[in-house]
Amino acid sequence: MLLTSIDPFVQEFERQFDRAVRQVTGNGNGAGMAMDGIRRADDVVLRFDLPGIDPGSIEVTVDRGVLSVSARREEEFGEDERVFVRERPMGSFTRRVYLSDHLDAEKIEAAYDNGVLAVRIPVLEKARPRKVAVQQTGGNRKSIRA
Repeated sequence: MLLTSIDPFVQEFERQFDRAVRQVTGNGNGAGMAMDGIRRADDVVLRFDLPGIDPGSIEVTVDRGVLSVSARREEEFGEDERVFVRERPMGSFTRRVYLSDHLDAEKIEAAYDNGVLAVRIPVLEKARPRKVAVQQTGGNRKSIRA
């Protein structure tokens, strides 16, 4: 798996902590942004739902193998308006994803379109799928021992 924490104990703690935060805040989408991850032969694409977000508030950073996506949704109410229902989360949102050593953190690209932030992370050449030639043994050739 290309998006994982190295330490399974830390990863499990983070999962339990995130679950507890969601229960307390009532936020079912992690840190306010649902994410899909797609693995392709040459890259990984992460798509974050960020509807109603000002593109200027979006920040994507990478530090020591951790990709962080931050965004902010501001209140949209006038002085003469009274809120009687509030279900949309407001404020700052952050989501962190641990990147494996098989991803090229130097060549990450991000684009925001129609409320979705797409982050493309190339897979390093050494980690890409490749075909291994099968040699026929016989005659004077040495065989490979397992």
